[in-house]
Amino acid sequence: MTVEERLYKLEGIVEGVMAVLPDRVSALEARMDLLRQEVKAEMASLRQEVRAEISGLRQGMEEKFNGLRQEVKAEIAGLRQEVKAEISGLRQEMEERFNGLRQEVRAEISGLRQEMDGLSQEVRAEIAGLRQGMDGLRQEMRAEMAGFRQEMEEKFNGLRQEVKAEIAGLRQEVKAEINTAFNKAMLYFTAIAVVLGVLTLLR
Repeated sequence: MTVEERLYKLEGIVEGVMAVLPDRVSALEARMDLLRQEVKAEMASLRQEVRAEISGLRQGMEEKFNGLRQEVKAEIAGLRQEVKAEISGLRQEMEERFNGLRQEVRAEISGLRQEMDGLSQEVRAEIAGLRQGMDGLRQEMRAEMAGFRQEMEEKFNGLRQEVKAEIAGLRQEVKAEINTAFNKAMLYFTAIAVVLGVLTLLR
């Protein structure tokens, strides 16, 4: 085969390739466009899923926060009611004791006044002793009142410490929930970054 025949044959092959090449290039471009559309659709779907997941996490956190707030408010309200009830009971008890003591003192004084009309110095001395006894009784009542006050203060302080500890525990739980949600969000963002990196390489 001569050089001219070889050139002629080569020209035929080149012409055949050039005739088929545009169709193949067009088909390849169509496939690339289709692939781009699929990748864009997948990215859009993934974004929607990530947004929906983040929205769900936010809603869940808000519901948990609201629930914790309601529980804390209910607990504080219950403690207030218990403290008020205890204070009311103590006040009522003290009032009853004071009323009883007043009645006894008034009855005693009334009886002493009736006896004092015809009594001598001895009776007056006895009355003085009774007055001293009343002073001692007053001192005892004051000491008892101071003891009640101290007991109430200790109970109030104990309740405050319990409420503070409960609130501190709730804060720790809320922080743990927030950290978990943040870690999940970071995982989703990392996955998105990987997908975007792969898509960039495909382009």
